Amino acid sequence: MSRLMAFWPEHRLVSPGRAALWVLPEATPAPRRAPPILRYAPGPLRSPHFDGRHAPVALLVREAVSPPMDAVALDRARAVAARIAAERLGGEPGLPDPGAEGLGLPARAALLVLDPCDPAGAPAARAALAHALATARGRPVLLARDPAAPREAPPQLVPPAGARALAPRLAPWTLLDLAAELHGASPEMALLAAAAGVPVGGAVLDPAPGWAAVIAATRCADPFLHRPWRLEQALDQLAAWQATQRENRRVAVCLGIATWKRRRVAALFAHAEGAPGFVRRPGQAIAAAKRQGGAVAAWAGAMPSGFREACARAGVPLLTVEDGFVRSRGLGARFLPGAAYAVDDRGVYYDPARPSALEHLLAAADFPPDLLARAAALRRAIVARGVTKYNLTGAAPVIAAPPGRPRLLVPGQVEDDASVRLGGGAIQGNLALLQAVRAAHPAAFLIYKPHPDLEAGFRKGRLEASALEALADQVVTGAPLTALFPQMDAVHTLTSLSGFEALLRGVPVVTWGQPFYAGWGLTEDRHPPPRRGRTLTLDALVAAALILFPRQVDPVTELPCPPEVILERLDDPSAWKLSPFTLHRGFEGWLRGTVARLRRWR
Repeated sequence: MSRLMAFWPEHRLVSPGRAALWVLPEATPAPRRAPPILRYAPGPLRSPHFDGRHAPVALLVREAVSPPMDAVALDRARAVAARIAAERLGGEPGLPDPGAEGLGLPARAALLVLDPCDPAGAPAARAALAHALATARGRPVLLARDPAAPREAPPQLVPPAGARALAPRLAPWTLLDLAAELHGASPEMALLAAAAGVPVGGAVLDPAPGWAAVIAATRCADPFLHRPWRLEQALDQLAAWQATQRENRRVAVCLGIATWKRRRVAALFAHAEGAPGFVRRPGQAIAAAKRQGGAVAAWAGAMPSGFREACARAGVPLLTVEDGFVRSRGLGARFLPGAAYAVDDRGVYYDPARPSALEHLLAAADFPPDLLARAAALRRAIVARGVTKYNLTGAAPVIAAPPGRPRLLVPGQVEDDASVRLGGGAIQGNLALLQAVRAAHPAAFLIYKPHPDLEAGFRKGRLEASALEALADQVVTGAPLTALFPQMDAVHTLTSLSGFEALLRGVPVVTWGQPFYAGWGLTEDRHPPPRRGRTLTLDALVAAALILFPRQVDPVTELPCPPEVILERLDDPSAWKLSPFTLHRGFEGWLRGTVARLRRWR
């Protein structure tokens, strides 16, 4: 209920109802008899569902509201209506929106009659149909279900000779694309038609009065953090959710997703009609995607050799999926599902051999001032909160470097990780990297930090103590990277995300492999990646890598969310639910780590 009360911060809840709230001013004690009821309705700015999950961002208050009709209010209403039409917002959400072109029909050519699918509205609908037929003058007449009609409600209109009924349940904006005129419009569809400039019953409506009344009666709130929002913020979120619905409808089936990841990945690709299924065999995935006319979403690290080519031969689109760059509050090796994902329809961000969606963004995207300002704010928040990929905790180590020796951090990586195999080039391991850095900087003080998965006892790449003693001046374990960065003169890395995290904090970075952040003028690159060369600002890199490219799922609501929400969730340990497999993996890590230490002590 706190979610609903975010729409009314000046009130406190007394008693809830199905479609109403009983509220009182904060300082007023509750009377013995029921207080006045403040009624609300979903209104025209409704949120879509994602496989049954839903949270409102705008509610229409059923109060006696006298909307301002001065020039300022009307100008704002026209601007809001224009944005709603341009971004195809409002009305029944989550319905297929192929547009006139997607249906193979001419745009703005038909007299469109809406069927209310309600016996009470049937007489008015039949009259609207008769009027449309009488005034058609050779123009096509189309019948369509009102988008807000319940799925199970039967149609009330039968198309007469000279008219055609459209397939059921189309988005309001596809219907408006088709309409030269709209007949039998509900108040909501008339409001949207006015925004789109489509005549209603033959008359062109001014959108300003209707939308001014809606704006005056609408309350908005953050669906994730339960705080009041401005209308413009609510529209931003509706637009983002609409884009996610459109992207997610493409995905027919998922391949190579570990069992403990499936709930979160299902939420990642959910839409109003449900979520894609999961299969284990490549042939099953291609057949299912071909049958459904959709794409395969495959976990990149588990994708079998030749699968991309097999998809291409079958004409099946392929999306690769990997963990994002601000992943979680804990290790994936402990079966903790992530909240950020890299979804790529071109390649994989860590494979420099072929272009990726992230590389394309970095090479070609525009970065307008408002986006760069948002990226700068996000970067500052990440640095202030000490955020990294896994957000592990620990004390700051003492770096025992003597004065005058440059302190160079060499972060270890998991040696069988795909980013090392594909992006490391001639250097394919932690020992080879340390040797290369030591050869290039013989007088430097080298600090080596093992990868967290290796420290926890998982994965491949742990170095023997004798090898480390010959190359590293200090080995740091059990410490977060954020405690090391301020003490470093530079970071030398192969392809590790720690290089990107160092850039965010103003630490110079030298790359020995070809990570996604190399080649843009922000790093010193010993082996520059192919195809790149555009000079970017740090905030442009942040905008692409943390805002435009990844997809986030709020670990609390399991709804698509912006990256800023993930930063807020990192402050809440209860938001990160461990898998039932965690105890088993924790024991496995302890056992492996103990065995490794015993071997070194021999």
